[in-house]
Parts: sequence; C-alpha cells; structure tokens
Amino acid sequence: MGKQDNRFDVAASVGMHAKPQTIEIHVSKGFNGLELTSVTHVLATANTVLGRDLFSWRFSTDKPGVISGDHGALVRAEPAIADHRLADMMIVIGGKRTIADTWLPRLRAMQRKARTVVLLSDAATAYIKATKAPGGHVTTHWRDVTALVETGYHPKLTTHLSEDSDGIITAAGDGATLELIVGLISPYLTRPQVAELGSHLMLQTIRKSDADQPKCLSDNEGLFDARLTEVIRLMEDTVNEPMSMDEITAHVGISSRHLERVFRKTFNDTPARFYKRLRVKRVRTMIEESLLPMIDIAVACGFGSCTTMAKAVKVEYGVTPSQMRARKSIQLLTYDGRQSAK
Repeated sequence: MGKQDNRFDVAASVGMHAKPQTIEIHVSKGFNGLELTSVTHVLATANTVLGRDLFSWRFSTDKPGVISGDHGALVRAEPAIADHRLADMMIVIGGKRTIADTWLPRLRAMQRKARTVVLLSDAATAYIKATKAPGGHVTTHWRDVTALVETGYHPKLTTHLSEDSDGIITAAGDGATLELIVGLISPYLTRPQVAELGSHLMLQTIRKSDADQPKCLSDNEGLFDARLTEVIRLMEDTVNEPMSMDEITAHVGISSRHLERVFRKTFNDTPARFYKRLRVKRVRTMIEESLLPMIDIAVACGFGSCTTMAKAVKVEYGVTPSQMRARKSIQLLTYDGRQSAK
C-alpha cells in the first residue's frame, strides 16, 4: 500500500483504548444547519457515552471568519489551507451554491494520506458535478439525482444513503446524517455502546449505508397508475396492522381482478405476496439494524407470533430470524474493509 490507512475503519482500538480522533468540519456559505448540528451532536453524545473526549472537532472554510448557514446558523471557522493541519476525518457540509473547487485540493490531500472525507448532500452533488466521472459509486440526496442524470452521464450514481469510493464518502445527508456519523464512529465503540448511543439519539433503528433513501416505493415515477400507487402506499403504511385484500380494494376503489392483473404486469407477483414481502423485508431491517426483542419485531410487522414471523422469514431468505441476529457485530457501513462494533 505504501501509506498507513488512517480511516475510521480500524477495529483494533475500541472503547477506552481508542486513540483520540479529530474531525474537521468544512462549511460553505449557506451550509446545511441540520447536517452540522447532526454531526456535532453525535460526536458530543458519543463522548458522553464513553465518559471521555475521544472525538474533537474544528470548523474550517475557504474564507475564514463567521460563516452563515441556512435558517440563521452561524459558525466561526478557520482557513483551510491545502494540506496544512489535516485531521483524521474531514466532513464537508455545503449549501445550495456550493462549488467544489474551493475544497477539492484539501480533499485530494486527505485522500493521498488515506484519510476519509465525507461529503453530505449539496457537497456530494457539487463533487459529482466537478469530477464528472468518479472512480466508484457515488450518491447524493435523491432530490438531486434526477437532475444529475438528466444533465450528465453518471452510470455509477445510486440512491443509497451513502457510498464509499476510495475513501471519499458521498452521502444523502439531511436527516440521514445522524445514522451515517454513528456508522463512521462505531468501530471505536463496543456493541453495547453503539446501542446506548442510538438510545441517547432516540434512534430506534440505524439503517445500513447501502439502504435506499426513504423515497417510498409508492413514489416510484415508473408507477403511473394512481390507484396502484395508492395501494402500495396503503400497504407500506399498514405493515404493523395488515389489511385484507378486500379492505384494500374497497378503500382504493378498484376491483380485485384489476389489482391482480396490474400487480402481475408490474411486479410479476400477486398483491397478497407483495404485501407479505414488504412486511418480511421490514422484519429483516429491524432484526439487522436494531436490538429489539423478536416479539416486538413480530408485532411491529403485523405477525401474530414469533413462530409465524420465523416461517415467513425462512421462506423469503432461507434463514431464521435467530440466524439473522446470530452475528458478532453490528455492521452499519457496508464498504469494503470496514469493521463493525463488537
């Protein structure tokens, strides 16, 4: 390799033995205040959970001084000078008019030293526009994905919550920032500490990095049948208390025969099986991304018992819920080589 990999993926240092880490938060004028407070709140809360200041952070910008963000947020930032004072991690929080040219040289300096750079929503969009053809998969907030596809050739653009391309993490940002930062610092926490951190942050589940952004299936532009869209939205909203097909068709005002025909044409499946798969998929998410008891998951996903839920999971995935949970770690980031909380 030639260089030491200093990314936040070193599982050897966990809990009280972890080496203090410094995070540079680079802000641009008009920065996203929600993203900034999400980053600092997770880091501060993690320090509280650990009982020591493992994580410290500082603010930088291309023009030092007081930087104004959206909704009146203000930050006093120091100048970011090429490869001077590089931190263990750099998080870039942009605004609607962010231009990547101002922080790209610093990004490249971090990349040369194998240190992670995180680009949130607007910053990710600016990076994708500036680099034209990034080496690996990239993502940004879904609101920008369509425009990027229409204005340029981006074959590796996804709608995942985050993507890692050679140490450059592009992410959806906004409300998903909390979970991303938890995932990035989880190698420095034990599994109980990750659970406690999630509890402090009021996060019932922590989605994995390769989860799709929460544009519901019912928002899929390919579903032009308004009644079909309504049916799927109704299914998604009633996972915990499933409705019968008769109740669904009556609510939407569509015949059972027409609904069957449309579902087979669109999804090559029946409405009933599609509905059940939605519930089983929710089960898998809750098993893998939370520490809730199995009975609570069964109830939340509309199954009368753990046994019924287990049978459905076995049919869909070939393993039991217990086998899904029988793992040694919580893997929040799915990037190659990254470790998880023990």
